[in-house]
Amino acid sequence: MRMQNTGKSTGTTDGTGTMTAVVQERYGARPEDVLRTGRLPLPGIGAGEVLVRVRASSVDRGTWHMMAGLPYAVRPVSGLRRPKLPNPGRNLAGIVEAVGREVTGFAPGDEVYGTAPAAFAEYAVARPDRIAPKPAGLTFEEAATVPVSALTALQAVRDKGRVREGRRVLITGAAGGVGTFAVQLAHGLGAVVTAVASTGKLDTVRALGADHVVDYTREDFLAAPERYDTIIDIAGNRTLRDLRRALAPRGRLVITGGETNGRWLGGTDRQLRAQLLSPFTDQHLGTFIASEHADGLRELTALVDAGTLRPVVDRTYPLAEAAAAVRHLLDGRATGKLALALPTG
Repeated sequence: MRMQNTGKSTGTTDGTGTMTAVVQERYGARPEDVLRTGRLPLPGIGAGEVLVRVRASSVDRGTWHMMAGLPYAVRPVSGLRRPKLPNPGRNLAGIVEAVGREVTGFAPGDEVYGTAPAAFAEYAVARPDRIAPKPAGLTFEEAATVPVSALTALQAVRDKGRVREGRRVLITGAAGGVGTFAVQLAHGLGAVVTAVASTGKLDTVRALGADHVVDYTREDFLAAPERYDTIIDIAGNRTLRDLRRALAPRGRLVITGGETNGRWLGGTDRQLRAQLLSPFTDQHLGTFIASEHADGLRELTALVDAGTLRPVVDRTYPLAEAAAAVRHLLDGRATGKLALALPTG
């Protein structure tokens, strides 16, 4: 139900009029089959909400899961038979258009970034605790690639992986959206980083701070005698047994990704097995669901401002080509992140 705008505003923000947006009316695994560009009603805001004029968004693996409704475990959130939300966008960077009467800390005209439902649109309604001031040194397109992926990387590397100076860290999927942030964060914490990627992406992960790189298309990165204090498994395509063999006796395995096959569990069974086994071994085996919050965004902003963290943007698509951006991600061709740019007029 659309809520009436009860806040301080500029322009037409009372839920009247329409906006350009990506529209999805049914679930489907192929973005070209279910994502289209259309017109949606302008959203109004409640007393504790912020209306953001979206300048850019981005896609990630979560975009596909919400779009496809897979694994089925996501459907209590996304909608049992059809999507609850008009589109699967979540990341945004833009300009505050209006704020509800109970909102403090934000005002119309502020440049912000963070997460909000249905962000593949000209306007999105955000919670104040899910957005933060945009890093001044990033474009809107760059900033929009940060929230979900960088928050996931920060929590995986620092909080769950407990990476610190001198620790030997292995990162799989190192050239992807989460991986490019994870390599930089582990390097910034002083770890000895081994990054796993395909041939054409090795130079990128080296430039991000990886001390060693492994081309998984040419060698088995788990066959070497090296044992790692922390493994950040983002790629999600190796068994728990294989990963444990490469882990030090008291090492920490953090699983942040899972196979996308499987309609019911989609790879999360491996994560569940890790958590069940962890109490019975000296190795710490676990996974987590990343938290999206303004405090984390402000930490990321500080890292960006300090030069420790920078998004790697493979390419930027116009909003009308959102389906093509998701397809590029699914095909595994992206290095880093894929941004969506919205019209400024």
